Amino acid sequence: MTFSRSDRLLDPNSLRVPDLGIKRAPEQKRSQETYERILRVTAQVLADEGVERLSTNLVCQKAGLAPTALYRYFPNKYALLHELGIRLMNAQNVLVEECLPPEAFTQPAQHLQPAMVKLFMATFDVTRKMPGGVWIMRALRAVPTLQSVRIDSHATVTREVHQALMHLYPDAQSEAVRTMVRMSTELVYAMIEMLFDDSSLQAQEVAESTAWIVHDMYDRVGLIRPEGAPGAAASLAALPA
Repeated sequence: MTFSRSDRLLDPNSLRVPDLGIKRAPEQKRSQETYERILRVTAQVLADEGVERLSTNLVCQKAGLAPTALYRYFPNKYALLHELGIRLMNAQNVLVEECLPPEAFTQPAQHLQPAMVKLFMATFDVTRKMPGGVWIMRALRAVPTLQSVRIDSHATVTREVHQALMHLYPDAQSEAVRTMVRMSTELVYAMIEMLFDDSSLQAQEVAESTAWIVHDMYDRVGLIRPEGAPGAAASLAALPA
């Protein structure tokens, strides 16, 4: 029996993509408590068992709930991971404005590196302390159906930081700045993943080295100034959407 080239290709229409959306949002206090309980237990199962053993049945067993209670809100385990992934990304993204405001780029050059270290360590800590955070982070890269959560989150950070920097540096090359912001966002995330994969590494040392790499990346596109500049008091929240 012989096969043509078309026989070896996957038919996109035959691939089933799991539903990632929640079925309904909880409205009453009791249903909200059940909803949050499901997510807490899911995170704990991830922390204890890893993503490979995660199942809706195991979550229900650990939570002491009937499967119908879970399926009222979540169609499958991927929807659970999707919601936890969004929460982790949001928790990480809040730190960007807190630790790395735009004015850090208009102060003397030596101020950017400590700000980047602060952001790196804060992101590392919030991920480490969130129940199941390490496994959620891994799932967002390893599970194809969940990768959009990470990609969309990084795209949002890139867009907002790029907008803030162009507000401060209107003469800079916009596309070059956007590329550097996107690269630095991915670099920080990848280095944090590496720390969770290799416990022999020191987080502070990796943070400081990564911060200098990011500093040099921004310096290449002219975003490191020795003196302050007009607009340095701007914040991401104050910029137009």
